[in-house]
Amino acid sequence: MAELVYRPVIGFAKTLFKVWDLDIDCQGSENIPRSGGAVLVSNHISYLDFIFNGLAALPQKRLVRFMAKESVFRHKVSGPLMRGMKHIPVDRGQGETAYEHALDSLRSGEIVGVFPEATISQSFTLKSFKSGAARLAQEAGVPLVPMAVWGTQRLWTKGHPRNFKRSHLPVTIRVGEPVEAPRDQYAGAITRRLRERVQELLEAAQRAYPGRPKGPEDSWWLPAHLGGTAPTAEALRTAEAH
Repeated sequence: MAELVYRPVIGFAKTLFKVWDLDIDCQGSENIPRSGGAVLVSNHISYLDFIFNGLAALPQKRLVRFMAKESVFRHKVSGPLMRGMKHIPVDRGQGETAYEHALDSLRSGEIVGVFPEATISQSFTLKSFKSGAARLAQEAGVPLVPMAVWGTQRLWTKGHPRNFKRSHLPVTIRVGEPVEAPRDQYAGAITRRLRERVQELLEAAQRAYPGRPKGPEDSWWLPAHLGGTAPTAEALRTAEAH
């Protein structure tokens, strides 16, 4: 299958990484299958997470088809790129269409990228996982590959300005061993096991991360439980409720 858009975009992204002088530490790419379908599952803390998720698959010579909200496909710039890279639009009012699209991709041997939290976590901690990733893996008969990214929130996230300066900013990526999704198991139980694995990988990425806040005003990207000033998940839920 010709990739007339995806591969040039990868080349452009790698050039940007060099321009930004990012310090990328990626471990565990060997856990991504070299062939066949799989569901790649990650935490979500930045608008750029999918780029770094896809980067982790490149050593295995795999391209990831990400599920993303449909509005991104309507944008005059990102829309043609997303369609050209064969990503999967998700209309939350008609989720079954995106589900069938993703299922077809998995059955044809593609890797599908999913953010089971659905939206960016502004607390930078894991939100609850939706069960769609587990159900896709079960129905397609493919494994789930958990992963975690850390540091990407410092580049561009919800509620904060973009930081695309040349800064030698660290980004840590950890990919875990595949999680099986037997059809005879309850999808909720698989989802809980998957979330626990992503949590372990996230904590490993945080421990390995070399960056630290430069002062109180720079601690916004660090979760409260790690001494930062990011809002807690409880505070965000209270704010949303009001």
